[in-house]
Amino acid sequence: ESFRKVSGEVEVLIIGHRGASSDHPENTVAAFVGAREQGADWVELDVRITADGSLIVHHDPWYRDGRTVWSVARGEVPPDVPDLSTALDACAGMGVNVEIKNSPGDLGEDVPWSLDVADRVVALLADRSTAVEQPLLVSCFDLATLDRVREVGEVPTGHLVFDLSSDPDAAQRAADHGHDALHPWDPFVTPDLVEACHGLGLALNTWTVDDPVRMVELAAWGVDGVVTNVPAVAGQALGR
Repeated sequence: ESFRKVSGEVEVLIIGHRGASSDHPENTVAAFVGAREQGADWVELDVRITADGSLIVHHDPWYRDGRTVWSVARGEVPPDVPDLSTALDACAGMGVNVEIKNSPGDLGEDVPWSLDVADRVVALLADRSTAVEQPLLVSCFDLATLDRVREVGEVPTGHLVFDLSSDPDAAQRAADHGHDALHPWDPFVTPDLVEACHGLGLALNTWTVDDPVRMVELAAWGVDGVVTNVPAVAGQALGR
């Protein structure tokens, strides 16, 4: 699969969570460069849409100064917040998991929910793919958004899920919708879940794991990727 790097001794992807975010401000160019320096195979980053339709890399729906992302145009974004193209450039040499932030309740009652961000992400990634060789995967908690990415694009997709105790059919649903991976929260990952995902043809990339003992356990179970704030620790734990 194009979103899996299984070559030589690399069996489990080390995915820097918003970059090397234990050592650098998250979702910044410095964090992405730091992830590469710490040996990450991939980076996970968060994408939101601005008031003028630009794609910026930022986790929360508001900036530290209290302004909301969707009410601010690109030219007024805080200077340390990169746009998606800049972030992808900073991740050269690594794969990138682009998480689209588009949950309806996340935007506030006064903001109409739409799939525009999905269309824009797909278009940007498609334009880049003709010029830049970079493994990519798009993930999202919102299934409708992820389905839209699958509908209009050719990039692999992963469904983010949180509480699997209340959603036991998540893996089957992701497979039924044609997605490529399940991205569950680490406490819900078990050997049975790994086996179920692989049986459905899904990769399993779990988040967010900073404990080296847990990393080794997950690797023994056969997970495909571990999202971590500490790529260097993961590299040591996994014998890189």
